[in-house]
Amino acid sequence: MSQIHQTPFGSVHVLPEEDINLAILAEIEGLSTLNASACRVGLTGGSTPKAFYKWLADQHPFPGDIDLWDSFLWSCSDERHVSLDDAESNFGSAQLGLLDPLGFAEANFRPWPVYCKPLDAAARFNRLWEEELPGRPVFDLCFLGMGDDCHTASLFPRSPLLSNPVQESFAAVKPSGKGWRLTITPLGLQRCGRVVVIVTGEGKATAVREVFHGSVNPLVSPVQVLQSLADKVLWLMDSSAAKLL
Repeated sequence: MSQIHQTPFGSVHVLPEEDINLAILAEIEGLSTLNASACRVGLTGGSTPKAFYKWLADQHPFPGDIDLWDSFLWSCSDERHVSLDDAESNFGSAQLGLLDPLGFAEANFRPWPVYCKPLDAAARFNRLWEEELPGRPVFDLCFLGMGDDCHTASLFPRSPLLSNPVQESFAAVKPSGKGWRLTITPLGLQRCGRVVVIVTGEGKATAVREVFHGSVNPLVSPVQVLQSLADKVLWLMDSSAAKLL
């Protein structure tokens, strides 16, 4: 049985594990109700999105009207600065697992320009977003995950993008001990139409408790930046992740 909690960080829907994929699909299909010539979707990385891609690609017949997706522009809310054929590429995984199997046109793909140096890639991505659909949300629908350290997108604890916010929607950042990342910024999240955070598995339960019941300090728990846009944030959790909520 599903449960709904209203929190300072958005609406939390706790669902049976088998219903998470249906809930993700419903969010994407909901874009078809927007009166827009094109809708931007920001996908996320991780095991749960990959499981969703496989689940959706395996559906016969497709559980919805896929023709309504023709105007969607597909991207990722954050990306590792690696080639698209690298196993670590978020967009590469989405293309391999979802976009290509469902026959979407490459003309609708908006991967990060990882062929550029990181700072140039972020600058190009910002220009593309500003010029292609001026006045539209950064993403009409932005998917995020959450790590067990409470990071989201590539906003990690103590990130300079949190302590010294930039005025662009996207940025390049090199977290300590990690390679270059390309990410939506806190301001970019503010500019999204809807944000959906997917959190599954018992390994995330402690982080969920910290976010919802601990001190509010986005420098330590970066996903708490969503508090300022809670009215457009939906969390999708299974019962394992939500057991300490």
